[in-house]
Amino acid sequence: MATLSGKPYEVTAETLHACQVAFVRRDNFLRVVSRHPDVYLGVVRQLTTLYDAAYDQLRMVGLALSAPGKLAKLLLDWSITGEPTAQGSGIKFSLTHEEIGEFIGSSRETVTRTLGDFKNQHLVSLQGSTLTISNRAALETLASV
Repeated sequence: MATLSGKPYEVTAETLHACQVAFVRRDNFLRVVSRHPDVYLGVVRQLTTLYDAAYDQLRMVGLALSAPGKLAKLLLDWSITGEPTAQGSGIKFSLTHEEIGEFIGSSRETVTRTLGDFKNQHLVSLQGSTLTISNRAALETLASV
């Protein structure tokens, strides 16, 4: 977005695993985009996806009334790409409770307590780094409050 708008890039990234990053100069990128409409269309689609995700996150943090509602919504969103199991949708966790708290605008303690409540109410189960949503309807009710 910063490349197209000409504004400074205001975001930093941190990788969870070792990776290799390639740098593309702004003028080279703009030249390729201007010469190849299919690339330009791909860039517009990606920016739209990022905008939609940012909007959804802002709406979730700003409009949800409770931490359980925010966490329920987040888990439901993640479950869309989760592994279907006999017990429900399985989600692999790569984030800590603190990182999840930052994502939904809550503290680590609140995330830990809320996940514990969800487990006690049999809404989710947790084995290692895999969380399984066992009562989707109840989470959807929480997410809509």
